[in-house]
Amino acid sequence: MASPCIDVCRFDEATGWCLGCGMAKPEKKRWKKDRDARPAVREALPGRLVALEQAGHRTGKAAKRNKG
Repeated sequence: MASPCIDVCRFDEATGWCLGCGMAKPEKKRWKKDRDARPAVREALPGRLVALEQAGHRTGKAAKRNKG
């Protein structure tokens, strides 16, 4: 299973989730080693990205353009 990371790696301070893919830093670090956790992480990401958008953040590739 390929990583959902899109090389944005900007994190929301309140949730700890990446604005690009939705993963938290610990999940990103474990992705290569913990294959059993991958499906659950992948399942959580769409909801996280929606929550980040509802909180006023740009997400996905748009988050990369919002640096500053």
